[in-house]
Amino acid sequence: MEIGVFTFAETRIDPQTGTQLEAGDRIRRLIEEIEVADQVGLDVFGVGEHHRADYSVSAPAIVLAAGAARTKRIRLTSAVSVLSSDDPVRVFQDFATLDQISSGRAEIMAGRGSFTESFPLFGQDLADYDELFSEKLDLLLKLSEKERVTWSGRHRPAISDRAVYPRPFQDPLPVWIAVGGTPHSVTRAARLGLPIALAIIGGAPARFVDFVELYRDTAKKAGHDPSRLPISINSHGFVAETAEEAAELAFPPFAETMTRIGRERGWPPTTRAHFDAERGPHGALLVGSPDDLIEKILYQHDLFGHDRMLIQLTVGPMPHDKVLRAIELLGTVVAPAVRAAVGPSSGL
Repeated sequence: MEIGVFTFAETRIDPQTGTQLEAGDRIRRLIEEIEVADQVGLDVFGVGEHHRADYSVSAPAIVLAAGAARTKRIRLTSAVSVLSSDDPVRVFQDFATLDQISSGRAEIMAGRGSFTESFPLFGQDLADYDELFSEKLDLLLKLSEKERVTWSGRHRPAISDRAVYPRPFQDPLPVWIAVGGTPHSVTRAARLGLPIALAIIGGAPARFVDFVELYRDTAKKAGHDPSRLPISINSHGFVAETAEEAAELAFPPFAETMTRIGRERGWPPTTRAHFDAERGPHGALLVGSPDDLIEKILYQHDLFGHDRMLIQLTVGPMPHDKVLRAIELLGTVVAPAVRAAVGPSSGL
């Protein structure tokens, strides 16, 4: 199994003005996190795309390219690229460039995103939410398949036999589909024969087993070999020497962030009781000691048989030294134990 981390590169917000603080410092710390993750043997590092004050990265490929120059082995992925509101040609070119810089370690994790700020920013209509993603994914896959492309759609000017450069180091450049647990998203990825990254950020992971089974069954019916289609589980978490330390460090920023976002969406405030329940043996949060995370990842592997586990260590702003220590524990304690139990990373 591949073990890795992902981040949205969260920033502090001025409570009086609502403006972003210290974006540059957060990005520089993020690049150090990528470097340490590579040094301790983690397999994957993902960086999300957002267009709002509480996150500092709107262009993941640029940050990942900086990380690529300071690493040797770790795979580098968006988490996610908001394909619906972007131009697939530029997304492909950015990640093909990253792939060349990193000598074949780039991936695109394409999704519709959990926020909507990018749609009006780039002149897209939210009424076209699903159609935008389907159409732009079709173009992205065609760009990955061959050098010269002819394509037409409703939401972007047509392309007539044009070559797109640079070509990536890998052939093809890996494209994952990020899904949040809706049957439509799962079946679309399965029919296309694309790997999925399934976000499990709340509730019992066991309730997502049906989605994984649907994915594998649909892929098989579409003529794809499910055993060759990797699955990633992406979840919130944090690790420290003890479960108590991990919880005390993670809860305050987690609760502030989830409560603030919840006010935008009509969710109730995040309480410590809810947090502690979610970090229990069968909850979604991977927060605890190294032994706790090993046990929980293996439990989920029994449920899903997945190939990759990515953990978002910083749901809200966290002390940088504690994040680096968490990355170190994941790479030197958690990942080796998980691989010993279920097998090494597949290299997919």
